[in-house]
Formats: sequence, C-alpha cells, structure tokens
Amino acid sequence: MRARATTTPPGTAAPRDPAPARRTGVLLLLLSLAAAAACWLAFAWWLPSDSGRYQDHRAAGPCSSGALDRGDTDCLSTWQLTVEKTVDRTAGKESVHDATLTYRDSWRGTVHFNGSGPLLERLRPGDRVTATAWHGEIMTLAEDGVRQDTLEAPRDELQANAAVGVLAGLLAVQCLVFGAARLVRPLDHAPLTWEPYGRWLLFSAFGVCFGVGLPAAWAGLPWWTVPLAAVPLAAGAALWFRLRLRRRTP
Repeated sequence: MRARATTTPPGTAAPRDPAPARRTGVLLLLLSLAAAAACWLAFAWWLPSDSGRYQDHRAAGPCSSGALDRGDTDCLSTWQLTVEKTVDRTAGKESVHDATLTYRDSWRGTVHFNGSGPLLERLRPGDRVTATAWHGEIMTLAEDGVRQDTLEAPRDELQANAAVGVLAGLLAVQCLVFGAARLVRPLDHAPLTWEPYGRWLLFSAFGVCFGVGLPAAWAGLPWWTVPLAAVPLAAGAALWFRLRLRRRTP
C-alpha cells in the first residue's frame, strides 16, 4: 500500500516552526541574566572597591620606623632602588614600558608603566630612584623631582567602571525584551529583530556609554554623571530608531 503524499495547496505557504525562535529567546534570556549580573558586579563591587582603594591610598601617610618593623603596609614606605634596565618601546599593537629595579643584593623586581614619560624615558641603568610603596607594591618612582606612577597606583577613573556597568545593564534590558518577544510571539516578533533594530540598539549602547564615559573621565566629572547621562541618551536613541523604523515600514 502506497503512502499518501502530503502536499501544500498552490499559493499556500508551509507552516513555520516556532521552535528556533523560542530557542533563541531562551538564549537571549540567559544572556540577559549574565549581563545583569555583570552590571550588578560593576556597581556593587568593582566600583566601590576601586573607589575605596583610591581613597585609602590618598589618605595613607608615611611609615614610621615602628610601622616598618611591624611590617605595616597601610602606610607609604620609601626605598632607594637602583635601575638595572628599562624597556620602553611601542611597536604596532605591542607596548612595553618597564623598569627593572634592585635593592642592594636582596631584592629585584620589575614595575610597569602606562607610557614613557615623564620619568621612564630618562632612566638609565645605574640610576638611583626613590620608590614609594603601599600594600607591598611600588606605586611611584621619582628622580630629581620628576615622578611617574606605575600601573599599580590607584587612579580616580571610576567613570570607566560606571560606563561598563551601564553598558552591561543596557545589554541586559535589550536581551530581556528581545528574548521575551520570541517566547511570547515566536512567529511574529517584529520589530524586535536583529536587522535592523537590534543592531542599531547594540551599537548605540556602545557609542553612548563610551561617548559619555570617556569625556567624563577626561573632565574629572563624578562617576554618577555617567549613568545619569547615558541611560536617558540610550532610551532616546531607542525611541528615535523605533520612529525611524516605523517611517521606513510601508
């Protein structure tokens, strides 16, 4: 007995399978949870930790002889070190700015800098430098009145932390909305699709966060100005893209 052939009447589209859209929706919800966790960590742990370390470093005073004997690292200790060698080069994407230092015959270590100047570029083997240490790490080198912070020195750059936290929060919201739309309406979730609305939202989130965070850091504005400005700008961009998309739709 021959099996009955199943055919679709001419002019009728085959039924669409909602399963792929629902799987994508579940994946987007998981990504939303991960981004929300990153946002929480940025504001609840990373930013307070960096802020506290910066404030503690600013408040630290010089170590007394008794503090040094006790091994107290909460104060600022100074050491006379000798430069053994320096590496100061930038070649393409590789950037190395290091100084290898020694203390008598008992210690040898390497400190890293963010760039050449103002001190590293003038250091030569055999030079004597004054190192300021805090919590067991060298924070600053100085020679003849010229100082340069190492990469270990705490910096007041909390605007960057806030920008990353806001970006993670915006990604969490976008993934949540796009994922929920695919679970509720797997076969008809327009305009919450990658092309073009999702792509516009993603790129605008990156542009807004770093477009606000970097100038805030350069200007020395408080970190809380970043979310205060970035969130309304991102919301305005999302609304503008939505209106633009509606005008493009016939």
